[in-house]
Amino acid sequence: MPPHGNVSFLLLFSVVFLSCRICHGGKILVVPVEGSHWVNMDILIKALHSRGHSVDVVRANKSWYIKDNSSHYKTITVPITEALNHDFVNPIVKRMIDIERGESSLLSFASLQLEMCSTMINLNRIMCKMATNMFEDKDLMNRLKEREYDLVLIDPLGAAGIMLAHALKLPLVYNVRWITSGEGHLVIAPSPLSYIPMTGSGLSDKMTFMQRLKNLIFYVIWQAQDVFLINPQYQALCDKFFGPEVRYSDLLKGADLWLMRVDFVFEFPRPTMPNAVYMGGFHCKPAEPLPEHLEEFVQSSGEHGLIIMSMGTFVSELPADITNVIAAAFAKLPQKVIWRHKGDRPVALGNNTLLVDWMPQNDLLGHPKIKLFVAHGGTNGLQEAIYHGVPVVGLPLFSDQYDNLLRLKERGGAKILTLNALDKDDNFLKAIQEVLNEPSYRMNMQRLSRLHRDTPMKPLDTALFWIEFVMRHKGAAHLRTESYRLPWYSYHSVDVILLLVGVVLIILATFAALIRCLCSVCLRRKSKRD
Repeated sequence: MPPHGNVSFLLLFSVVFLSCRICHGGKILVVPVEGSHWVNMDILIKALHSRGHSVDVVRANKSWYIKDNSSHYKTITVPITEALNHDFVNPIVKRMIDIERGESSLLSFASLQLEMCSTMINLNRIMCKMATNMFEDKDLMNRLKEREYDLVLIDPLGAAGIMLAHALKLPLVYNVRWITSGEGHLVIAPSPLSYIPMTGSGLSDKMTFMQRLKNLIFYVIWQAQDVFLINPQYQALCDKFFGPEVRYSDLLKGADLWLMRVDFVFEFPRPTMPNAVYMGGFHCKPAEPLPEHLEEFVQSSGEHGLIIMSMGTFVSELPADITNVIAAAFAKLPQKVIWRHKGDRPVALGNNTLLVDWMPQNDLLGHPKIKLFVAHGGTNGLQEAIYHGVPVVGLPLFSDQYDNLLRLKERGGAKILTLNALDKDDNFLKAIQEVLNEPSYRMNMQRLSRLHRDTPMKPLDTALFWIEFVMRHKGAAHLRTESYRLPWYSYHSVDVILLLVGVVLIILATFAALIRCLCSVCLRRKSKRD
């Protein structure tokens, strides 16, 4: 039995040793994407900074959301003439809304697909220009190399960071749901089209024959867009700066770790890979007290409770006739409403509705008086709704928003209303009243909330562990399958199948030739006897 003094010394030494180990921070280079994507990346950066890591963020000089330096990161600014900001986004949103409000037809479907395709091309064109400016700035690249970063953390919706990680020869971690060519799982995990719905298809994981046909059409559209319009832009950069032997598709698939911004409470079950780590809802947290003026407004709702509405980061305002339909519906409700709205005050606005430029959405969703969330269907907001167990009325506008809302609808927690049906027959008011008055919506969302929270580690802690895991081990190559190195014909064993088919055909042809020869010999002998 060691003396008491020795035990105390060992305990003190252990505490000091562990503290030093915890406080030993690494150097992380972050290449984010603007808008709501930056909002969740910033949460990861704050958490990494709180654990002693030094974070540098690459941003454009015309950045929309990313501030020039902060208490928890430093910025590396890349000059660029065009960036993803309000000037880029607002015209696109307006065109999308106009298309969505039109009558459903093959022409409107084609128009929507062309608009989405044009948006993706322009977004990636901006990313390519940013990457070009970085690689051509020799001083900048030398400074980045001298910093000796431990890893690169990026949002792969834009691929500038993917190529930067390759240039710096650093481990690569994705904060991901979307990549340049669509949903992230599609390039790393088997994705059978029979039950994996494509983005934009509006399908669930339960499909009829015709729905599977539709899903295949959407897959072809996404693949064609990637192969002919997006991939060539990045491959041209690889050819220019790294040489033609470096394939962009290999760089994209070769990340050490994929931190997926979903979980299987939200996402449909599907095949996955060892280096895919799920951190859905990592930005969610318990509600904090509201500002005094908001708390007073919420409490004035009495027993009827509160509804909140937000259309997300990219949509600052809706067309005036739509906002008046929404305002008129809210005015007929006994609940109080907090509506994040910019633009002109709707004429039909009722006394029960408070318009705000910004609101503490997570804190409002966690308030005891919350009854309903009217949302556009962005992943961040829906994850917060799941976390707090709040039912949703969805007004999807574009991109993945309908598909996100469909996942909640299939689980009984949401009702979806398209823009072209919003102003007909009081549909918006009826949808709100249905979700408010039918208890199953709230019960189902509360069930999802319990499932989401019932995990051994919080999603943010899981993400931080795996980021630091990659830093400690200089990568995670042991988790990557070799599938990302294989050409498509090897991945699907087309070459093996063709070889086997060829061997079988040769054997059959040989037997046929032998039988033909035998028959010919027999016929000749018979003719001689005759």
